[in-house]
Amino acid sequence: MSSAPLRSPTLRPHRMKKDESFLGKLGGTLARKKKAKEVTDLQEEGRHAINSPMSPASADIHPEDTLLEENEERTMIDPTSKDDPKFKELVKVLIDWINDVLVEERIIVKQLEEDLYDGQVLQKLLEKLAGCKLNVAEVTQSEIGQKQKLQTVLEAVHGLLRPHGWALQWTVDSIHGKSLVATLHLLVSLAMHFRAPIRLPEHVSVQVVVVRKREGLLHSSHVTEELTTTTEMMMGRFERDAFDTLFDHAPDKLSVVKKSLITFVNKHLNKLNLEVTELETQFADGVYLVLLMGLLEDYFVPLHNFYLTPDSFDQKVHNVAFAFELMLDGGLKTPKAHPEDVVNLDLKSTLRVLYNLFTKYKHLE
Repeated sequence: MSSAPLRSPTLRPHRMKKDESFLGKLGGTLARKKKAKEVTDLQEEGRHAINSPMSPASADIHPEDTLLEENEERTMIDPTSKDDPKFKELVKVLIDWINDVLVEERIIVKQLEEDLYDGQVLQKLLEKLAGCKLNVAEVTQSEIGQKQKLQTVLEAVHGLLRPHGWALQWTVDSIHGKSLVATLHLLVSLAMHFRAPIRLPEHVSVQVVVVRKREGLLHSSHVTEELTTTTEMMMGRFERDAFDTLFDHAPDKLSVVKKSLITFVNKHLNKLNLEVTELETQFADGVYLVLLMGLLEDYFVPLHNFYLTPDSFDQKVHNVAFAFELMLDGGLKTPKAHPEDVVNLDLKSTLRVLYNLFTKYKHLE
């Protein structure tokens, strides 16, 4: 039987095999311990630099993060900042936005710094947003080729942003080096410049650990990076007005203002058997605004001029923008809001538009 040798093995070969296995394991263990000690020493050097007395929290430093050339600098986000719900929301909103823009390209972004560093996705994103075509190689495998492509893409971005006074808080090296902070700065600027149909969380800041190598030693510092401010500051709103004061200093009076405006609009919309209960949501698609202008100015708005049942962001923006045109035709000043703001459910912008109407038409029967 073929199984007989397995039932009666000799003891000597077994002992020799065991000895060899033991020596092999011992040698392997010593080698691993030596290598592990080198890595540990390297990590300790980095951790010691990071965990200085002024450091609020320890950062998760990888060995490669401490392998710096003289005067080289590396930044990383403090882990506590990464756990902040507002930071997580910002990352998610930007990822969802990119994937929505590039859905026809069959591109799916999962990690910002990992998926955007080589310029490929950024190229597609910019081409889609700006309606242009960049003269770059489609696929670049080498680091030099990736940086050249990224350089071209970022130069195009800078050409769009610089004339509008944007602060450029990123470089080719930082994006290619997979700096999440630099990547977020870039995407937030693009989202604001192109008035993306998204709501960026306000006042998102992160603690950033900056590690530099000087005279062979690692030195660290912590800085706070502000990624977003208020919606109004980010989107380039107009000068402050009574509504800013109302929201900032008298929020208790907000319900009174809303009630007055709801009464005003319903006085006219009821003629069409329509009723408003929520200002920011029911005017967001522009339909009620268009119909309201027709009622206030006593004319019929042809249905082919707007979307009665808009089903996309662009169609809603078209409706609100068309309502703004009707307001200008009626002798009103340009609304102190953008159509996109109303569509994005920005209450202050919607109130500004409706108060503009209330001021002129409040005496109508």
